Amino acid sequence: MVESAITAKGQTTLPKPVRRALGIEPGDRVRYVIFDNNEVRLLPVRPVSRLFGALKYDGPPVSLEDMERAIADGANDL
Repeated sequence: MVESAITAKGQTTLPKPVRRALGIEPGDRVRYVIFDNNEVRLLPVRPVSRLFGALKYDGPPVSLEDMERAIADGANDL
């Protein structure tokens, strides 16, 4: 268990193990989710720019028409 103190201004420093677990660095943002049972979850806010390159496709180029046809064929299988 990790803890930190709250300053008079309501601020705290996130301990290094918490920052590491969340994968956050200076300048990153976090989101607080408050539950009815007095529980709070801290979540990293991931900018869309971090997703660039997350999906790789090494196959041949596909036309928009081919993609639309594949979508329609998949919908017909339902």
